[in-house]
Amino acid sequence: MDNVKNGTQVTLFVFSGLTNERTLIPFLFLFFLLVYIMTVIGNIGMIAIVQKTPKLQTPMYFFLKYLSLVDLFYSTVITPRMLSDLISLKRAISFSGCAIQFFFFAGLAGTEIFILSSMSYDRYVAICHPLHYVSIMTRSKCFCLVLFAFFIGFLQSTLQENCVFRLPFCRSNLIDHFYCDVPPLLKISCSDTWSCDLMTVYSVGTCTVGSLLPILISYMLIFSTIIRMKSAEGKQKAFSTCSAHLICTSLFYVTVFFTYLRPPSNVFDSQDKAACIFYSVLTPMLNPIVYSLRNKEVKRVIIEKVFSSTMVSTILNIIRCRVKLLTL
Repeated sequence: MDNVKNGTQVTLFVFSGLTNERTLIPFLFLFFLLVYIMTVIGNIGMIAIVQKTPKLQTPMYFFLKYLSLVDLFYSTVITPRMLSDLISLKRAISFSGCAIQFFFFAGLAGTEIFILSSMSYDRYVAICHPLHYVSIMTRSKCFCLVLFAFFIGFLQSTLQENCVFRLPFCRSNLIDHFYCDVPPLLKISCSDTWSCDLMTVYSVGTCTVGSLLPILISYMLIFSTIIRMKSAEGKQKAFSTCSAHLICTSLFYVTVFFTYLRPPSNVFDSQDKAACIFYSVLTPMLNPIVYSLRNKEVKRVIIEKVFSSTMVSTILNIIRCRVKLLTL
């Protein structure tokens, strides 16, 4: 059901999906299923490691725990539905279901960029003011920064949703995408969307620039401090604490800017979908992997836990073998 008679408000949307190539669907389904499983395991594992390890009870890992929590829900809003639609013939979603999906997707995306911004501020204080780090980055301040990230994220989500889902959709109900998002929704509205286009650019632009500016300023000051360091070991340690955050931030911002902050087009092509897949599906999986590989403390804790569990199981197996030999 692609077209709806003029004058009739749409109550059901249909996604075009990732592809109509039937031969690609099994591969895409297995690939994104694996990605989602890794996302869930990686982010839950990161939360558990930070929560249960006394060494990691610092502001940096406090923010990392909430970043993993946001990534977990952020991916869950999109990926299970996408997997279901890959093997479904209908690919349909109700009007209210579409609104709910967009609300949480946009809210969690906005929250993520402000958590990334807070993490850059944390690195700035740690490297540029190490003697005052504990007194500046108090637990209450960290909690307020996370609370602020959620507030701003869901505020801009509410503003966009109220604008987009008040529009009449009476020409078509086919969304040329694999989830509910502003650009493809505006293309099927049967009214003037100029105000909503402006609201989207304003909301996304304010959030991205407002969160990116502190990141850029923080890293300018961080690099200035690192350059003045005399110790090569100190420079390497400072760079290593920032590299994971820089990688995750760059991946997220580049794809968001590509999708939303560029001249409007009447065509939502495969490049747009690829960019959306990257920041909505792949980035939540990559974040815990990047932090695990680039962070020495996290790697050490993971190795210790794996090693200790392996040692315990080996010792138990040896004991069982000894008991069996003694009973023969």
